[in-house]
Amino acid sequence: MASLKSLLSGFLLLAGCAQALKFDLEATSSHHSNQRRCIRNFVNKDTLVVVTATLDGYKGDGMNVNMHISDSHGNEYGKAKDIAGEQRIVFTSHHDAAFDVCFENYLTGSKYVENPRRHVELDIDIGADAKDWSAIQATEKLKPLETDLRRIEELVGEVVNEMDYLRAREQKLRDTNESTNNRVKWFGMATTFLLIALWGWQIMYLRAYFRSKHLI
Repeated sequence: MASLKSLLSGFLLLAGCAQALKFDLEATSSHHSNQRRCIRNFVNKDTLVVVTATLDGYKGDGMNVNMHISDSHGNEYGKAKDIAGEQRIVFTSHHDAAFDVCFENYLTGSKYVENPRRHVELDIDIGADAKDWSAIQATEKLKPLETDLRRIEELVGEVVNEMDYLRAREQKLRDTNESTNNRVKWFGMATTFLLIALWGWQIMYLRAYFRSKHLI
């Protein structure tokens, strides 16, 4: 039992070893500058995503930070304006697609800012990592080991689904490549036959021309 717990702990440690992304967000003087800092991630369809952003500063410090989440299909999952402290957005994806978490920082002009930047700590949890396992354990009255097994089962399921998606995408790309190769092959053959026919026609035309001029 002890060895099983150690194995589960090690697996969960590896699964949750991703650290939050930290960066400084420079403030700009105009909304028209369109200077955004975006972080892109991929998510499968119908997957729970929790985006947590923690910013220093405070509202009214002369800077205005907005956060916007959208995917490559045009779906918008959340907008938060003038954020400070911790901001969390939870959504379920609509497609197998990449989504962007974008930040923009603008000077409001209400006061002088000596160091016009905000420090951002961004944490994106997807799938099993996004669930509140403590609440699940309490609701379903699970033992800690059962909770760990449930989490590992979902993590493994996500890996399997990801592999299935990659395999299907690879198959689609391979079919596209084969179709393109066939089209190029037939185009090359058609071009060759056309050139041969043109070459034959030119010879026949020149022979007829020379004969009409009694040159041959």
